[in-house]
This record gives sequence, C-alpha cells and structure tokens, in this order.
Amino acid sequence: MAAVSDDEATLGVFERLALDAGREVMRVFHEGCAVDEKSDSSPVTEADRESEKIILAGLRAAYPDIPCVAEEEVAAGVATPDLDGAFFLIDPLDGTKEFVNRRTDFTVNIALVRHGVPEVGVVFAPCTGRFFSGRPGKAESIDVDGDYRIVGRRPIAVREGSAPLAVVASRSHNTPETDAFIRDLGAAEIVSIGSSLKFCLLAAAEADIYPRFGRTMEWDTAAGDAVLRAAGGMTRTLDGEPLVYGKRNQVSDTDFANPHFIASGKVARPS
Repeated sequence: MAAVSDDEATLGVFERLALDAGREVMRVFHEGCAVDEKSDSSPVTEADRESEKIILAGLRAAYPDIPCVAEEEVAAGVATPDLDGAFFLIDPLDGTKEFVNRRTDFTVNIALVRHGVPEVGVVFAPCTGRFFSGRPGKAESIDVDGDYRIVGRRPIAVREGSAPLAVVASRSHNTPETDAFIRDLGAAEIVSIGSSLKFCLLAAAEADIYPRFGRTMEWDTAAGDAVLRAAGGMTRTLDGEPLVYGKRNQVSDTDFANPHFIASGKVARPS
C-alpha cells in the first residue's frame, strides 16, 4: 500500500465507511439510546458499537491482512495483534460526551498508520456534515448532501499563523495546563470545539494551534492528525518530536495512550 494510487483507493474505502457509519450514528442520535459506562468511566452508546461494526466489517473485507485497532474492541479486551508496518486505527464515535449531551461536533474517525506515522485518514462529523480527508501531499474538505453522498471537494492547507493566534481547545477536557499555555501565547482567539475536528480546523486554515495537556488515546487523534499532516501541519510531543502511533508496553501508561502534545498549522522548516 505504498503507492499514491493505493492511498487514493484506501481513502475511497474510508470515505464510504465513514458515511455509512455516520448514517447509523445519526439514526441512533435521533432515536435516542441508553448510555453505558466503560471500565475507565467513559461513556459508550449503541452508536459507538454499531458504527464500529460497520467500519471493522468494511476494513476487514477490503484489507484482510492489515490489523485493526478499534476503541470499543480494545475496551472489550479483544487482543491486539502485532502491529509491524501498517495498521488501521478506528474511533467509531469520537466525542461521545458531545453526542450524549446533544451537541453537534462528534465525529467518525478512520486512519491508516504506517511505521508509527498517521498517513491516511478521514474525519466525518455527521451532525454538521463536515468531512475531511488526507493522504500524503493532499488534504481535502468534502461536501456531503442529506443522503450521505459526496457532492464536492476542495483542497485545504494550513496557514501561516499571525497574531492573534486562533487556538482550538477541548470543550469537554480542558486543563489548567492548557489554560496556562494559552495565556503564555499572549492575545489569542479561542475556538472551543469537541472531538478530532480540532485538527481539521488547523488543516483547513480556520485555526493555528491545538495544545493538548489532557489524556488522549491514539484512536482519538490518528485520523485528524493524518489530515493535518497532509495539509502541511504537524503534531509534536512537548519535547518537539513528532507524535508516533502504535505505542505498546509503555512504562508509565497503557497501550495506545498519547503523551501531551501540541498540534500546529504551518511548521517552520529547517533552513
């Protein structure tokens, strides 16, 4: 799956599955459902489970040799295979708290990771219709009609940040460290939004920086991170290194847990 043409085909599969999953998520959203609690006290709903079933069935049919890491399977204790080379990361409903609280910025996330790098990804917000995709060298905002059909596309790219910087922050998970970081930036415009759309606002030149000093998991970030990198941005840990994926056997945290990071738009290039 190294060629650009293969990435385009993979994006086509991702887009179709994200639309199908998004349709199911919205069915549950309108009909209502019970909210259960996972072992980590985070919420889970029928929408999470049904969306994940659709995505996993589609990916495993199309790419039977590529392992899948999906949030609800991991939560259910399904053993994760070895992840040498490429694997898929799936968050079937990112922003479950937004979903439960009847907000609109929850998303369906699908990503392909190669050797620790999120290279292909889609982020679909079915309640608002915002849809983003990315592969190396190409990021797009996609227009979707009321029947979950793609009706248009436009290329997107990060912008050169200028004062006041537009900072995207988590609506449900802000921390004192995040607030301090934003204060240190000086005059900054704050854009509060849930889920992986924060990465996509950077990619679409609607914001400049996303600091995250709270807990995230790889499936929360991989798809949006892939879109951001495709649009010319980057996500780095606090020591300045690119955020990597496929983290296992971590001394200080669970498998697939992310360290704190800062995602940004235009990245300074070495001279």
